[in-house]
Amino acid sequence: MEESNNKYISFHTIFLIALSSFVMKLLITYNTQFGMDIELGTQMIILATHILSSVSLFFILYIFNKRKQMIYLLIMDLLLTILLYANVVYYRFFNDFITLPVLMQTRTNGGQLSNSALALMQPIDILFFIDLIVLVVLLTVFKVKVVGNRSMKMALIGLFIGVMMVIGNVILAENDRPGLFQRSFDRAYLVKYLGLYNFTLFDIYQNIHATSERAMADSGDVVKIKKEIQDRYVSPSKDYFQLAQNRNVIVVSMESLQDFVINMKIEGKEVTPFLNSLVENEETFYFDQIYNQTGQGKTSDAEFILDNSLYGMPQGSAYVNKAQNTFQSTPGILKEYGYTSASFHGNYQTFWNRNEMYRSQGYDRFYDASYYDMNERNTKNYGLKDKPFFEESMPILEELPEPFYAKFITLSNHFPFEMDEWDTNFPQANTSDKVVNQYFQSANYLDSALSKFFTDLKKSGLYDRSIIVLYGDHYGISENHNEAMAEIIGKEMTPIESLKLQQVPVFIHIPGVKTGDYPQPIGGQLDIRPTLLHLLGVETNHYLGLGTDLLAKGHIELTPLRNGDFVSNDISMINRRFYDSKSGKMIPYEEEFDQLTQAAREKLDLSDEILTKDLLRFYHPAGFTPINREDYHYVQDGEVES
Repeated sequence: MEESNNKYISFHTIFLIALSSFVMKLLITYNTQFGMDIELGTQMIILATHILSSVSLFFILYIFNKRKQMIYLLIMDLLLTILLYANVVYYRFFNDFITLPVLMQTRTNGGQLSNSALALMQPIDILFFIDLIVLVVLLTVFKVKVVGNRSMKMALIGLFIGVMMVIGNVILAENDRPGLFQRSFDRAYLVKYLGLYNFTLFDIYQNIHATSERAMADSGDVVKIKKEIQDRYVSPSKDYFQLAQNRNVIVVSMESLQDFVINMKIEGKEVTPFLNSLVENEETFYFDQIYNQTGQGKTSDAEFILDNSLYGMPQGSAYVNKAQNTFQSTPGILKEYGYTSASFHGNYQTFWNRNEMYRSQGYDRFYDASYYDMNERNTKNYGLKDKPFFEESMPILEELPEPFYAKFITLSNHFPFEMDEWDTNFPQANTSDKVVNQYFQSANYLDSALSKFFTDLKKSGLYDRSIIVLYGDHYGISENHNEAMAEIIGKEMTPIESLKLQQVPVFIHIPGVKTGDYPQPIGGQLDIRPTLLHLLGVETNHYLGLGTDLLAKGHIELTPLRNGDFVSNDISMINRRFYDSKSGKMIPYEEEFDQLTQAAREKLDLSDEILTKDLLRFYHPAGFTPINREDYHYVQDGEVES
């Protein structure tokens, strides 16, 4: 009889083991995986409140029949662990957290992103599930001792503790970081102050709120927005306006290309010899202080910014979540000047929901993977490799009615940057970080593909009739690789140096036109559209875009990033700390910094309001024909079915 009793374990014991192990899991994850800088004092108390509010969920189990409690305990622990681990894997590359719109993106991108996710997983990750394994072993060896039926009292106690902890968490968080809940784009701070699970609930609320905001918006909302944007308008320089009038426009999105690779050498070899030659080319505007302003939408955000001069969404991707909105995009604007628009991409139409968003952007034609030879040798995880992509696109490009606006989206230089041996003989870098080492091979392949593309453009005769824009879409090497990057750039990776890695190269090449001495301002991707349109001789003062012409004398150099940080000529803000932009040294807070912070915040808020409320449906610029997405449907012959 005594031996039989030893085979039993009480539910309370199992419950305490599960609770304590889950608390330890959260503490270790916050400290080792998310790199939270928790200060002693109030922030430690805040950490305790959001952890307690999360684990109080387990007390709900007491309302169930005792015979089912163990099953529900394992299910709850598993689901919460999966959410935690998914965020860990996501954070390893994006330095960001999963939001509801991101989950919606996986419906269109999930299968093709799986290899990137696998590359981010590590054998040690089994430790995230070790407590579950222990619980299963205990339940296999022991029988759970069932005493009584339900305990509503315990459930209510847990619920009360949870509610009180959430209230305390919110009060303390707002007190320590005023305005926290108005900075929904600053997810690092939200998770630090609310915890992962409370943040997830807040994110769900935010998305419900955003949906209701659109429903309640009216034409009166756009009046104020229009005035504020037009007050910021900067007139084009007479020296550059119409410099490329009536030319074809060829835009190339350079996947994951950061500016630090320009003029860099590995083992004495130039990583980007062709792009380096453009830097010195007198027919090229090369801007080397342009910051990527993308968010969770990455490449799709960069596309959206280029075509609309607006930020992407604070959470998720505008391409996925706002494809039904009304826009006044670059293809729509240029249509008024007789341009045919087309986008080329070696992946399928549904990737990043392009087949839907392009209809709202007014693209006449969309050439996706179905137009290319997608054989195994010429494809990577994300579609057609860049060299065959450009080569097979040329005959299509030559047949487009001129003038045209043609956008090419490259994809070979994508995380984790692995190359097939037959595609490169360029050396890897020599650091302890495999991802960083491979990046330079991949970037060199992209550069080689661009060189061949320019050669083919010259042979076709299109080169001399075009203006060619090349831009890096977003970072490829995240902050999680800063240790290796310090070796590469030969500098300590300070906050300012890390911020500079967010710079992406922008080239605007106009064959036959000498650029002369031109400005080299600080700017962002939002500034590319007004710069391009002004070079084409198109005024932008009546469109609701937020960028300013990089070549204009009055260009606004204050450049807010999507996460709320900003860069300016003198002062930069990184994680709510201020730095001298030139020396990189942290400087004490001064009241005058509030003006810069407010200006950066207003720019983000203006963009978010336009996008969230779909305000462009109420605004009709003179001379612009509204884009009717129902007029566009992409079919196999490259044409649009009306």
